[in-house]
Amino acid sequence: MQAKGYLKGRPLSLTVLDYGLFKVHANERVIGICGYLIRTDAGENVLVDTGFPAKYAEDTETATQEDRLYEFGEVLQCGPENLPAAQLAKVGLGVEDVTLHILTHSHIDHVGALHDFAHLPIVMAAVERALPKPLYWGGAQPMDWPEARYLLVENDVALGPGFDLFFAPGHAPGQLAMRLVLPETGPVLLTSDAISRPAEIDERFAGSWNEPAAIASADRLMALARQDKAFVIFGHCPEQWPDLRKAPDSYA
Repeated sequence: MQAKGYLKGRPLSLTVLDYGLFKVHANERVIGICGYLIRTDAGENVLVDTGFPAKYAEDTETATQEDRLYEFGEVLQCGPENLPAAQLAKVGLGVEDVTLHILTHSHIDHVGALHDFAHLPIVMAAVERALPKPLYWGGAQPMDWPEARYLLVENDVALGPGFDLFFAPGHAPGQLAMRLVLPETGPVLLTSDAISRPAEIDERFAGSWNEPAAIASADRLMALARQDKAFVIFGHCPEQWPDLRKAPDSYA
């Protein structure tokens, strides 16, 4: 299946989903873990990313030890209310109401409920789906790819009217970003982890999977944002996170 033109409707609203808080050991940054719900005027409900695996909401300490996530940071908040089903419920939707799932990349804080939405078409980058397993975290790769209908992206693609996907590798091999055009807000650029926070640009994406690719992707995305005068939502920006409208609120 192809991702191009899959959606029939135009974006009607954007809801930020709160999947919890994480403290990165480096500089002790506290970052929000987010996903998105995009509703279209054709009644389509698009879920972007699914946060941490549910086991982190059940027993955070045990899950952290299993995955050795303590080597990178600390999960500060990830309860049942931070799982996709609970976040969707805030806007009156159930898992069965989602019509499409977009996976921006397969790190642990984005891929957690991938199997719970495997009944839906999954949009993701072909290069990442070609990996033996989701990236998850470090040497921990306990997840397998679910049996599902995959809409694989190799380059930029118009997913639907007013909804563009950008192939933006660097942070991860198959990193995706998105641009939406909302009725009132206008253009919105969702960088995901292609630019997790603006300071990464000055830091030249040190420590990324592919630093030169990350720099090139970020430069291109920010040029597009300036061209469109877009509202930019970064992947994990500590300064931006508290002010974002989160479920049940939305951007229209």
